[in-house]
Order: sequence, then C-alpha cells, then structure tokens
Amino acid sequence: MAGGERLNVGAGQDRGRGVPGFLGRRGPGRYHRLNPLTKATLATVTAIGAVVVGGLLGPALLVAAAVLLPALAAGVLRRLLLLAGLLALPIAISAFVVNLFFFPGGADVLFRVGPIVATAEGLGFALEILARILAISGAVTLFYLTTHPADLVVDLERRGVSPRLAFVANASVQAVPAMVERAAQITAAQRARGLDTEGSIWRRVRGLVPIVAPVILGSIAEVEERTMALEARGFTRPGRRTLLWAPRDSVPEATVRWLMLAGLAGLVALRATGAWPG
Repeated sequence: MAGGERLNVGAGQDRGRGVPGFLGRRGPGRYHRLNPLTKATLATVTAIGAVVVGGLLGPALLVAAAVLLPALAAGVLRRLLLLAGLLALPIAISAFVVNLFFFPGGADVLFRVGPIVATAEGLGFALEILARILAISGAVTLFYLTTHPADLVVDLERRGVSPRLAFVANASVQAVPAMVERAAQITAAQRARGLDTEGSIWRRVRGLVPIVAPVILGSIAEVEERTMALEARGFTRPGRRTLLWAPRDSVPEATVRWLMLAGLAGLVALRATGAWPG
C-alpha cells in the first residue's frame, strides 16, 4: 500500500508492535476518518437513489444532503465542484441537448433552430437527467477525494471479500488518476524532445498521436509488472491472509450503513409497486 498525505497516530506504538509507519493513518477531518465502507455505502445509495427517486427535487435534495454538506464538512467542497463538473460535463451536455431538442411527444414549443424544435417537456426531462448525473458524479468524486483506495481494499479483505475482488476495486479507483499522471509525464517528455502540443486545435490533435501509444503501452507494461509483483508476494495463495492493520469501525457507523441500505431498498420497493410517483 502506498502512503497517503495523512498523519500517523501512535507511530511509536505501531513500530513497537512491528506495524509499518504508513498504516494507521488518520484523515484531516472527521469525515475522512469514517470507515471506507460507510463512505462507499453513502456514495452508492446517493447514486442509485438519485435514479430511483426521479424528478428534479429529489436528486437536488440528495446532492445537497449527501454530497455538498459532507464535502463542506470534509473541506473538499471546492475540489469536488471542480472535479465533479469536469467528470459530468461531457455526458451532461450531450444528455441535455438530446432531450431538449429530441424529446418525443413534446407539444409546448419553446423555440426552433431550423427544423429542430425545443420543447418545454424536453427541457424538464433534460433538467431531471442533469440532476441525476450531477448526483452520481458528485457522490463518486466525494468518495474518491476522502478515501484512500488502500484503506478500502484492507477493509474489504477484513470482511471476508476475496483479495481478487478487493484488488479489482482498488485498481478501478486508481486507473483513471494513474493514466492521467502517466499521460502528463509522457507529454512533458515529448515536449522536451521538441514535440509541439500547444497552439491551434490542429496542432493539439496532431500532438496527441505520439502520446496515445506510449500511454496504452505503458499501461499494459504496468499491468504485467504489477502481476509479477503480486505473484512474487503470494497474492494468489489459498487461505485467508493476516492483516497488520484495518480501518476503524464502530457500531453506530454499521447501524447507519444498514439504515441507508434499508431506506434504499424501501424506496426501490415503493417505486416498483407504484406507491412512489415517478
């Protein structure tokens, strides 16, 4: 596991027990120090709940209560708004435009752009889709900003999850940041060799060609190196592994997790039976 930017607690005591210093880290705030499964449950319930609730008000309330308030308490609100906006921007723009101009059955015309008609029904549905996308991207970004991937892996293994599944979860979380970092390194190296990646749009597009292949080949080589390293450390050996450290958990957190899951299950049941309006 790679060390994070968090502080160590009881480092001397950990060393006395033979536990490495990068374990037992504390986050900078209370929300950071929650159990990773609690934060993962909140992100999952928020993302699914935004889709199940429907409408515009429900997802907006979920964003405010389950994304913005925790981000403000954790001190990552500014970064969350930036990253979640960048993450959701391409999908949000396409979904908004498609539903605004091509919503079937719209009768209340707002304006026309040639043969394309924008309707009030399409605008309403586009805003609902936009709220759901923002809720999902915000929940995922909040979990990413406040949770170290290694903590989630260790917690899942402690609960009996297969190390392979835990590794897949860790690799999925770290895939995009690792690829972005590798692309930045390759871009800097190519610029040092005289590659022009700035200026007009055509120059930028042409400069991407020498970067894409090294990024893909580097990712494949990293997967091979990581596989060999895991095999050398006995990753595939049978039996349960002994963990040196695991994130703290508590009965109140476990209760909150079960309450969130029960609330989501109840909401799904209400929508399935038609008791909750769409």
